[in-house]
Amino acid sequence: MQYKISYNNPHEQFIDIEYSTAVNKRKQLKIQLPAWRPGRYELGNFAKNIRCFSVVDEKDNALLFQKITKDCWLVEAGKAKTVIIKYQYFACELNAGSTFLNSTQLYVNPVNCCVYDVDNIAEPCSIDIDIPNEYQLANSMRVISETKLADKKTIALHAKDYHELADSPFVASCNLKHDFFVIDGIEFNLWFQGECRPNFSKLISDFFIFINEQLIIFKSIETEVYHFIFQIVPYQFYHGVEHTNSTVIVLGSSYNLMKKEIYDELLSVSCHELFHHWNIKSIRPTEMLPYDYTKENYSTLGYVCEGVTTYYGDYILYRSGVFNEDDYFRTFNAQLKKYFDNFGRYNYSVAQSGFDTWLDGYVKGIPDRKVSIYTEGCLLAFITDINIRKNTNNKKNLDDVMHSLYHDYAKQNKGYTDVDYKNIVKSAADISIDWIFDDHIYQSKSFVQPLKDALDYLGLELSVMPVKNIYEAVLGFKTVIDNGKYVVTNIFPQSECEKKGLMLNDKIMSINGFELKLDLNEWIQYFADEDISIEVMNNGQLRQVICRHSRTVYYKNYSLIKNPNPTEEQIANFKNWSGRFF
Repeated sequence: MQYKISYNNPHEQFIDIEYSTAVNKRKQLKIQLPAWRPGRYELGNFAKNIRCFSVVDEKDNALLFQKITKDCWLVEAGKAKTVIIKYQYFACELNAGSTFLNSTQLYVNPVNCCVYDVDNIAEPCSIDIDIPNEYQLANSMRVISETKLADKKTIALHAKDYHELADSPFVASCNLKHDFFVIDGIEFNLWFQGECRPNFSKLISDFFIFINEQLIIFKSIETEVYHFIFQIVPYQFYHGVEHTNSTVIVLGSSYNLMKKEIYDELLSVSCHELFHHWNIKSIRPTEMLPYDYTKENYSTLGYVCEGVTTYYGDYILYRSGVFNEDDYFRTFNAQLKKYFDNFGRYNYSVAQSGFDTWLDGYVKGIPDRKVSIYTEGCLLAFITDINIRKNTNNKKNLDDVMHSLYHDYAKQNKGYTDVDYKNIVKSAADISIDWIFDDHIYQSKSFVQPLKDALDYLGLELSVMPVKNIYEAVLGFKTVIDNGKYVVTNIFPQSECEKKGLMLNDKIMSINGFELKLDLNEWIQYFADEDISIEVMNNGQLRQVICRHSRTVYYKNYSLIKNPNPTEEQIANFKNWSGRFF
């Protein structure tokens, strides 16, 4: 299969794509564009970005074709030896899994925009990319050749099959900043696109440490060269997508890149996405080996694919010494808050929510329906890790589970099932810990006691305090500010304001007749000892919601703290888990 990628007017943001495939005496060919991209378990509808789709043979004779699904075409080959398809792809979206074109860069995720011959998906692919002479290319595919003309050059790439092509994003630009380093013979590249001033010395020092820690867990890696490709944008943004030999990470804002908050995010997402090289790109549920690009690949194992990876993403930074204790506790506290603030935890298990990522896993959805495979999965990974340690006197841990999944399944080209994962955990723990699965993975039983028990094993405790916003704490609702007005986004079940009729999407106009000037918290505090009349607007209608401060604290903050009087056993457990002195 052969691809040619070029463009003429970057400001129009249309990429020209030409694709050819051998007929091999077939009468009909099915040409498919992926319906989704691995790394995001929802349908992508990429075909909506295609226009000017045409099909010819090697002599430029038009061939008949018919669109048979939203992203699949049936081509009548006739006497053709080669089918050539030409189309344009609109590349106007910039995130870690998209395709984007402007006057400064060509950024392509082939899974978005490259069709494939269904019968030839396992055949080798060649890709010719036409770009300006001054452009560099950040790319994980093998470069075959580079041919320069007067004002542009063609770079020829090779992928062993469509799966590798779909898994290999690239960025071409004259603004790329680049450095690399080597660990155990593996080359790791750092590419930065966009306005930024990366401190490569600091980056390489920190990356070396957490990468080495991951290599210690898995003992081997399925690549000789790996690429971290960063798209740095001038606004606040956070997104990463994993690939076998690379990751694309979009972060902002530009001027904060090397400042602590954004830099810590860069480290966290980079560690997370690299861990995916093993956990989901190699270690895969049976339903995703191989990927089926034409439809949903349903699985209940999101709590492993994403949850375990979320746990390790920050935990590895901590135990390897890149993050200090405050850094790690802050990330763990954020997961705790997400868990306790999501009342879907009473209604839907993490396994069910993993299956339903295809339905609404990346949007808020209806109130209190589902949970997050990232957050719940992360906390369950922690609980599982600590229980394995507890039952084996710290001789084994979750590392052993992941090592087994990699070497006994992934490296044997085998997918795993939920039963396989459960059995591997049981083997590592040396006893059955079915209650984690029966109560907290397959059912929606509270995590509170297992969390407290796991923390206690390490000499840690859970501190619970009211949130700072008075209206969240004592009235039970959350807001965002939209065009200078507070809009209700979350309501605590059975809270004071819910009982009095506050609704989602209510726009708060005034408190006791006083117009709000971004001072909702102050007015709620001011009227602490009397009825509060909240004037709201929803669907063009005004109404009053009258309530009072509750003695119950609704929304709370959750924080890890150390036991001031830990036992010697807790101190030893903490050091074994964290690599740090208590």
